[in-house]
Amino acid sequence: PAPPRFLPEFDNLLLSHADRTRVVPPEYRGRSWQGNFAYCTLLVDGFLAGLWRLEEHALVIEPFGRLTGVQRDEVTAEGERMLRAMHPETSYDIRFGAVRAA
Repeated sequence: PAPPRFLPEFDNLLLSHADRTRVVPPEYRGRSWQGNFAYCTLLVDGFLAGLWRLEEHALVIEPFGRLTGVQRDEVTAEGERMLRAMHPETSYDIRFGAVRAA
């Protein structure tokens, strides 16, 4: 198990591996990109598990599949930690959005 991580667009982890199956499950292949646009991605247990974005005063997390209660709590805690580091003077909500279609 690995802690959840929020990765920015064009993160080296998703770009540098010749064998991305070490990080990207086959069912999620191609879901972190659209054309030349890369989404911000979420890793859960070391694997691609969804997308995220900042909206006005909200961190919106869009998992590709169902997260367990423990995973959801861990993702929320990591999101809070990231937001405190990135924007210590701003208050953000954390929302789980709809799962994106393949």
